[in-house]
Amino acid sequence: MCTACAPAIDTTAVDAFAEKLIGMVNGAALMLMTSIGHRTGLFDTMGDGVARTSTELAEKAGLSERYVREWLGAMTTGGIVELNTATRQYTLPAAHAALLTRAARPNNFGVTAQWVGVLASVEDEVVDAFSHGRGVPYSAYNRFHEVMADESDQTVVAALSQHILPLVPGLPARLEQGIDVFDVACGSGRALCEMAEAYPNSRFVGYDTSPEAIAAAKREADRLKLTNVTFEARSVSDSLGERRFDLVTAFDAIHDQAKPETVLANIKKSLKPGGALLMQDILGSSHVEQDIAHPIGPYLYTVSCMHCMSVSLANGGPGLGAMWGKDVALRMLGEAGFGDVQVHTLSHDISNYYYIAEAGK
Repeated sequence: MCTACAPAIDTTAVDAFAEKLIGMVNGAALMLMTSIGHRTGLFDTMGDGVARTSTELAEKAGLSERYVREWLGAMTTGGIVELNTATRQYTLPAAHAALLTRAARPNNFGVTAQWVGVLASVEDEVVDAFSHGRGVPYSAYNRFHEVMADESDQTVVAALSQHILPLVPGLPARLEQGIDVFDVACGSGRALCEMAEAYPNSRFVGYDTSPEAIAAAKREADRLKLTNVTFEARSVSDSLGERRFDLVTAFDAIHDQAKPETVLANIKKSLKPGGALLMQDILGSSHVEQDIAHPIGPYLYTVSCMHCMSVSLANGGPGLGAMWGKDVALRMLGEAGFGDVQVHTLSHDISNYYYIAEAGK
């Protein structure tokens, strides 16, 4: 190649991109440490606004001072924690605590930060999958169901009664009276238990393929002493029966399925006349060029590549991925027999669309 003929490199553009890459490296490191701050309870301990030395903070949190001190180094240089250099005391500003403590639910970014470690735990397997194309199974993902339950608690459970259920006209009143509800891929059962506790006259059923998740769901139901909810470890691709449920919910679940078209068709058949599917799924357009403007587009495509798409492929599915998007979702809902589908967004949730699909008479 003639190096003299090569186009000149814009050094200003190189410098700008280098600055962006440095920000990415620091951001990735800080998100990992944010996850640790959440899991160890350090943010919760600092959430009272009291200034403490590393020793005082470690004692209060019941942790190793040496580890706490190094964590504080990352938090301080990253602008998350403030240090009084005279007293060597550290403070978590109230504005930061409002987004980093468990009291901040549903706005706790510490929950989201956990996905960095979960996804990183399967990096080798995903790299291999780029060659063989078969995907990575759920069993490979360390802490997946635990973190997913935390995520569900924020995005679904915290907003369920006030924002999500009212999207279906008249639904809260019907739940009060008593109806039959099924939850697709219920995971650890947080959402279903929340509904079962709030609406004792209704009956709730949840399926998930993970025995681990179902065991956690049953423990939660037992803890709450719920008698109107049951959980089963079985595939949602199996028949759900016909005209059995008044409401089917699917929270961030359909795009992961090995047979999403079968699941949607089974849901349609399982609904009673006048019943409805309430489906929460990732807010994407089905077109990457349109998703460039998405505020967390890179994050959602990363989660899709390293988990959602991959687990579907591992089970012989189409690998729709998290960013299958509204256009594809609406097409597939139509193919399943849903004629009238409404799509909503909620101000608290920048990650999801909410689809209301009526079963008809």
